[in-house]
Amino acid sequence: MKATEVTIDGQKLRLTNLDKVLYPEAGFTKGQVLDYYRRIAPVLLPHLAGRALTLKRYPDGVGGMHFYEKRCPPYRPEWVQLHSVPREGGDGTIDYCVIEDLATLIWVANLASIELHVLMSTRKDYHRPTTMVFDFDPGPPAGLLDAARVALRVRDMLKEFDLEAFPKTSGGKGIHLYVPLNTPVTYAETGEFAHALAQLLEKEQPTKIVSKMSKSLRKGKVFVDWSQNAEHKTTVAPYSLRARPRPTVSTPVTWEEIETAVQKKKADLLVFEADDVLKRVEKLGDLMAPALKLKQRLPMVPAE
Repeated sequence: MKATEVTIDGQKLRLTNLDKVLYPEAGFTKGQVLDYYRRIAPVLLPHLAGRALTLKRYPDGVGGMHFYEKRCPPYRPEWVQLHSVPREGGDGTIDYCVIEDLATLIWVANLASIELHVLMSTRKDYHRPTTMVFDFDPGPPAGLLDAARVALRVRDMLKEFDLEAFPKTSGGKGIHLYVPLNTPVTYAETGEFAHALAQLLEKEQPTKIVSKMSKSLRKGKVFVDWSQNAEHKTTVAPYSLRARPRPTVSTPVTWEEIETAVQKKKADLLVFEADDVLKRVEKLGDLMAPALKLKQRLPMVPAE
């Protein structure tokens, strides 16, 4: 196994198989994955800090077998920080990895953990989400633009509650919407609010939107996934690569960009690969940075 020894922020790492192609369609190598994460780290790390990380590993690339790994590997370096989280059901705890610095980010990426999935809470208070999240997931033949239209409608609905929301692409066919709270709230409250809003949307547009989780109901509709608002659910982090045929990224976008894509009927305006995102950040900075600090209070559950 070909390896390269590097030192990052004083920590020694052994990087392996840097020439291995992880994205065959694009010829995108493991070395390029690590380089992307190195360069995007300044805007990515704040969205990972303090959050339990679920690894999603692709040792043979995006076309091969993959697996999730909640427990931080026992062979981790001693400087990799942990977040002990109660198991679902309450039987003991799981020690998750936490990415607090560049060295840990590169160590995780070297495990071929292409995607970075984190909880909506931090280790300051595991039971308190900092954000309410929606995942707009279109069922074929519905697509990305259909998800974008629903995101715009939800933005307008949230405005009625004086709530600001921040969109990002899923890196695939959907749109994610973050509603920062950063105030005392529970998962029961965010879950109940998100579920009620999803039901309102379904009632408003029953031929285009579905709030129920059954996949058999999703054909040609956008599933408003409210269920991510739960203690044990993770969401792919802003700026994370996705394991798609090409190295697309879950990318923060502006509402103007979503509106333009919908108006022009061009879904590709909302598709960004690693190099695109690095250029965007150099020009625009972190569009989702305000969500890390913006304090908003969740109102009462909307009536059906």
